[in-house]
Amino acid sequence: MTMFVDRHDAGVRLAQRLAGLAGEKPVVLGLPRGGVPVAFDVAQSLGAPLDVIVVRKLGVPFQPELGFGAIGEGGVRVVNPEVVRMTGVTEQDVATVEERERQEVEARARRFRPDRERLDLTGRTVVIVDDGVATGGTARAACRVARAHGAVRVVLAVPVGTPDVLARLRQDAEEVICLETPSALWGIGVCYSDFTQITDDQVAELLRKASAQPEVMVDVGPVRLPGQLVVPENAEWVVAFVHGSGSGRHSPRNRYVASVLNQAGLATLLFDLLTVDEEYDRGNVFDIELLAGRLGRVTTWLADEPRVAGLPIGYFGASTGAAAALWAAAEPGNPVAAVVSRGGRPDMAGARLPAVRAATLLIVGGRDELVLDLNRRAQQRLRCENRLEIVPDATHLFEEPGALEIVAGLARDWFTGLLPAG
Repeated sequence: MTMFVDRHDAGVRLAQRLAGLAGEKPVVLGLPRGGVPVAFDVAQSLGAPLDVIVVRKLGVPFQPELGFGAIGEGGVRVVNPEVVRMTGVTEQDVATVEERERQEVEARARRFRPDRERLDLTGRTVVIVDDGVATGGTARAACRVARAHGAVRVVLAVPVGTPDVLARLRQDAEEVICLETPSALWGIGVCYSDFTQITDDQVAELLRKASAQPEVMVDVGPVRLPGQLVVPENAEWVVAFVHGSGSGRHSPRNRYVASVLNQAGLATLLFDLLTVDEEYDRGNVFDIELLAGRLGRVTTWLADEPRVAGLPIGYFGASTGAAAALWAAAEPGNPVAAVVSRGGRPDMAGARLPAVRAATLLIVGGRDELVLDLNRRAQQRLRCENRLEIVPDATHLFEEPGALEIVAGLARDWFTGLLPAG
């Protein structure tokens, strides 16, 4: 019944399903403890802030598994009067249970984020993530508490849950996303090869990492370009993401691939090639020489940046960004060691292709027939180490289930496979 390698695997796969939410600028909330590692990957991919949602079910004293309500931080209290009436719970019972559980909520919140306040949910889309739902009681409480904190839209996202439990949870969330829906589920742990218990300290560390602001500004002459530099411990590469037309550093697809590279120990730089004002001129968007020149200056900045200085540099280019990456890679003195093109237009690098020295991987969807033909022709002009990988049944944006996951794995393996042995 194993469905996931570990919580990271579950988070990466769940993030792919949730990519469409990036435009809503959501807040991601993990249910401690096991839901937080899954939520971390989701938040990284969406470029969203991450927090925990600390809730406690209020159980009927003589039947604790039956909840008559829930409480959360900030004095939020949700009570089901129907359950209170049916069970005959007294006001004193309610007060006693609530006080005990409130103390536990406050203690956990202090342990998970000792030096900062919880995120404000007012007016936000909130994505609540757990590592699976068995009975759904905690997830239901979390949805209700998030709404009481001001969320205008609640999305519950889990790797695994049974259809009947998920159906009940749709009463508490506008949308429920689940990857695997077995008819019976005897425990969440059986769905994972590695279901190691998560500690409070690990939760706190993930929240700390997520709250760090790795924003940078890169001076490229006439303008400064905003970017996000993520450097894992003991990084072995730094990869600059070069987006295509109509995209940018907030692209959920590029963020997803970057998160996979980060987990593999590769540093990544997501940045914008053009300023907001420059993007209004569509001529700039397709000016490959301009974009490649900017990328060249960003590459010089990376080579001098203390956090990644000395690391081999790679490019990950999408669409027209791949053309800019190959154009820049052909420039004399450019130190880039490897290029990966996702659904790219290498043909737009034109006569410069034979001058590319960096090992180049071209990834194209099998159903992206026009671009596939252009890549095949471009590959014939490359003189460097190169390979063309075709993702079966994928279209230009790799939106099909599992397609982007294949792209990320191919990119990761291309970069890491080029490292010298030992």
